[in-house]
Amino acid sequence: IHNLPPGLEYLNQLDRIIIHQQVELLEAILGTETSSKYEIKNHLGERVYFAVEENDCFDRNLCSPIRSFTIRIADNTGREVITVNRPLRCNSCWFPCFLQELEVQSPPGTIVGYVVQNWDPFLPKFTIQNESKEDVLKIIGPYATCGCFEDVDFEVKALNEMSTIGKISKYWSGFVNNVFTNTANFGIQVPVDLDVRIKAVMIGACFLIDLMFFENSLDGL
Repeated sequence: IHNLPPGLEYLNQLDRIIIHQQVELLEAILGTETSSKYEIKNHLGERVYFAVEENDCFDRNLCSPIRSFTIRIADNTGREVITVNRPLRCNSCWFPCFLQELEVQSPPGTIVGYVVQNWDPFLPKFTIQNESKEDVLKIIGPYATCGCFEDVDFEVKALNEMSTIGKISKYWSGFVNNVFTNTANFGIQVPVDLDVRIKAVMIGACFLIDLMFFENSLDGL
């Protein structure tokens, strides 16, 4: 435990992580895309980290689902413990050579892993990689991600894609919340003994899935 990146010690105890997007009043009233802010909580609803997205107004409003961003994740003392970087890349199965890739650092400046989109004509698929770009886990989403009146699950699988070890879930939280604020509520379930560095990469994967599939979807309503 002494070799863990500073600030990730608490993840060592967690097998479930909740990510809740905070409501932005300006965005809710005017429909103007603002920088996203999130609370990252344990299964009891206690805040462990908070996260803020950094990019410019042009990216947020014109490139919304595929926009580049840096998300800075800090602990409750304000110390930045995780940095998530997403470059501007393609979001279409017709361009398999330029699909999504996201880099996760912890502490900032030290890469701990990557999330890489895999080409598939039907299913959302991603690979979780470690700092050496070695494949660790797979994430496979459903055929349809609209999630009308129900949760949407992206399964976390072993590399052979046969056994499921966890999931990233987009929670459906009700008509009023989704239509008028379009905020995101996610849950990450992974084995408690999973390397905390990979748990940090899973948090980055959750942000990527949110932007790619749920940013403008209103959960299919």
